[in-house]
Amino acid sequence: MPDTTETQGGAAAPGAPDVVDAGGSDSAGGPAEAAASGDGEAAGGYGRVFGVPEFRVVFVAHAMSLLGVVVSEIALTVLVYELTGSPLLSALAFALGLLPYLVGGTLFAGVADRYPPRRVLVSCDLLCAGCAVLMALPATPVAGLLALRCLIAAVSPVFNGTRMATLTDVLGDGDLFVLGRSLLRMVSQSAVLVGFGLGGVLLTVVSPRGALVITVVTFAASALLLRFGTKRRPARSSGDGSGEGAALMRYSLAGAREVLGNRRVRALLLLLWAPPMFAVAPEALAAPYADQIGVGSAGVGLLMCAMPVGTVAGEVYAGSALTAAARSRIVLPLAATTLLPLIAYGFTPGLAWALPALLLAGAGSAYTLGLDRWFVDSVPPQLRGRAMTVHTAGLMTLQGAGMALAGLAAEFFAVSTVVAAAGVLGTVYCLVLAREVRSTGRAAAVTNMRPNPETGADRYVTGD
Repeated sequence: MPDTTETQGGAAAPGAPDVVDAGGSDSAGGPAEAAASGDGEAAGGYGRVFGVPEFRVVFVAHAMSLLGVVVSEIALTVLVYELTGSPLLSALAFALGLLPYLVGGTLFAGVADRYPPRRVLVSCDLLCAGCAVLMALPATPVAGLLALRCLIAAVSPVFNGTRMATLTDVLGDGDLFVLGRSLLRMVSQSAVLVGFGLGGVLLTVVSPRGALVITVVTFAASALLLRFGTKRRPARSSGDGSGEGAALMRYSLAGAREVLGNRRVRALLLLLWAPPMFAVAPEALAAPYADQIGVGSAGVGLLMCAMPVGTVAGEVYAGSALTAAARSRIVLPLAATTLLPLIAYGFTPGLAWALPALLLAGAGSAYTLGLDRWFVDSVPPQLRGRAMTVHTAGLMTLQGAGMALAGLAAEFFAVSTVVAAAGVLGTVYCLVLAREVRSTGRAAAVTNMRPNPETGADRYVTGD
């Protein structure tokens, strides 16, 4: 159930919620948070994260289930095409991995805060394993395959939101959380590259339904790891009412309204969402662009790989070479300019321009390390599960919308023009958002937040 566009996958169970007092200081942060504080933050880099045993379990579970998801996406797309001969239904099988995120992320976000997180994570893994079992059965019709794909996609934002929120309990809500999130994002990018290649090879050996069995195994293995390798912790919030049915949905929607109603949190969310929405244009149009410049299928592979490679390289450098304060300082400049390299598509089309542009655009995503810290500092602990779920749902939904809009524009304009235009429009939008984030940061410092002494980020105290 991890999504394959941002970062998404197996997670650790949450700990006792961090407490933020009226002065903004943390308590109950745990050993991981203590290790992340002080002037020695940069020392050790990502190695400090792997020094937390519970995170190692989370990391392995995430990698296993994510790889299984990527393989299942390929297998399901091929299976639907074999059964129907319809390119539309085959593409729909893939697209349905994105579309239900908005529904699951709004109506069921409350699950992330209302129930013990380990129970949520394990239950989601087992539910998805059950869906994969039904997909692998020869008797399951095409309509059933698509419905099961929708169900897995609707569960994903709940799972991923719970994971993101509980990392603050496993690693604290400081620098270790930022590095842990970064590692899971890099695994997601790598799994896409490895998984698509592995899935293609695998389908030459086994049938698509046979490949789906692998997904069953990976989900089950993730559930076992999370059940026996992570701690049992209480729910973050008791909420109102019984938590069943309509009451849970009201609780979820109320949380979404609270998240989006906070000007500071809303600005941070939009800045987390905007660059990926525009950055999907070159990947969504890789095949037609390769056709436009005449480089064939090998060119498609290079175009698809370039941005993820840049993303991993940028995050590795930012996470290992920069301090938390330095990552905070580069957030707004980098977020505002990360899409600028895509304008190169508007010049002489070709791989010589496109590949460096994609690498640079991918490397610019290192801004998310500092922005992740600002976001988690701006959300109260009892709201983090719902906030992270809304974040995941919005990210995936807008990326899907970005793909669709890029494809629509390419029906009327050259692909190179569409990608360059995405770079221009995205940069303008990100500049506006960067100004809003800066403005809300200043306002928060004066009203209900104080600066974090480690990073300069704003720490939540009372809310709007």
